[in-house]
Amino acid sequence: MPLTVVTTSPRVPPGLLSHQAWQALRSGPVLTGSAAHPQLPYLAEAGVAVEVVEPDPRGLAARAVGESVVWLASASEKEDEEFMRAVGHAAIALEEPPLIEVVPGSYDLPGARVLDLVAVMDRLRTECPWDRKQTHESLVPYLLEEAYEVLETIEQGDYPALREELGDLLLQVVFHARVAADFDMDDVAAGIVEKLVRRHPHVFGSVRVESADEVNDNWDAIKAAERAAKGRESVLDGVPMGQPALSLAAQLLRRAERAGAPDALAAAVGQGVARELFDLVRRAAEAGLDAEAELRAAARTYRDRVRAWESA
Repeated sequence: MPLTVVTTSPRVPPGLLSHQAWQALRSGPVLTGSAAHPQLPYLAEAGVAVEVVEPDPRGLAARAVGESVVWLASASEKEDEEFMRAVGHAAIALEEPPLIEVVPGSYDLPGARVLDLVAVMDRLRTECPWDRKQTHESLVPYLLEEAYEVLETIEQGDYPALREELGDLLLQVVFHARVAADFDMDDVAAGIVEKLVRRHPHVFGSVRVESADEVNDNWDAIKAAERAAKGRESVLDGVPMGQPALSLAAQLLRRAERAGAPDALAAAVGQGVARELFDLVRRAAEAGLDAEAELRAAARTYRDRVRAWESA
């Protein structure tokens, strides 16, 4: 006889189950180990009787030998994994092990775990004194620190660490969205979704492109139209002036070049070292290089040589 295990995701509203799961739940006695399982009211409404029992791996495996049994798994992923591992061991120990089938009642779509992060952040903001007192301004140093840690892992090629650092950076985004009084994480996500769809008409619309250069041209044209709609006149509007000087100079040069600004403007930015630095940024851009990244690479090389000298 089979033991059918119906699993559900806590990130999917209860009651929204797959057709296969509903068939399984209506096929035989349904057991669960949680009296507070979020699916119970919806199953009762659908006429599916569920017996709440003490979770007993050996007893469940033995019962499935003589009859078909449906087990409604806990909404806790950790508890599910531990319990089902114990059921598997108990079944193997039987003389005639039952067939165990897992039926996903609901499952996560890509990005569903972000809901967990939002829920954790809501609780921290409510119950943790430190998280509760933070403001957009007080969080700025952490936002910059986490962004640079992401950059460092990429520069070092430490991609296993990149996952963790991206999580830390994502936390800052969710944190700021939770602190905000007039918008939330859904508004943040909706805004960037709308922007991406709007700026990719070759993907979400009828525009045809043949190359990445055409994509860039369309992007610039759409951004120009957006600036005009917002009353912005300069192509430099929106360039963050607080970024590191080399990347700031490079971005200003890129924006001006796209707008058709004459090269002579770059020659009149100052005298001495300032002019030389700006010119180096321009030359790096002409060579297809990122001046900020090049200087950081040189700085890392210098750091390594100093450490080698210290240990010699």
